[in-house]
Amino acid sequence: MGRRKMRLRLKIRELAEAQGLDRAKLARRADVTYQTVHNVWNNPYADVSIATLEKLAQALNCDVSEVYERVDD
Repeated sequence: MGRRKMRLRLKIRELAEAQGLDRAKLARRADVTYQTVHNVWNNPYADVSIATLEKLAQALNCDVSEVYERVDD
């Protein structure tokens, strides 16, 4: 039997839009590049460092565990 893989799906876009933030505002608030936010905004499966996730979570006023969800692959 094969193992089921789990992937992490980032919820950055949904969380930001719920707070009325666009990519540029989120990038400034999180002190990350616009390109970083653009990447996770458009690709919820993008590779991102824990440090960046922490900055994004803080900018979104939430815990790191709230910026992603596990999904079956």
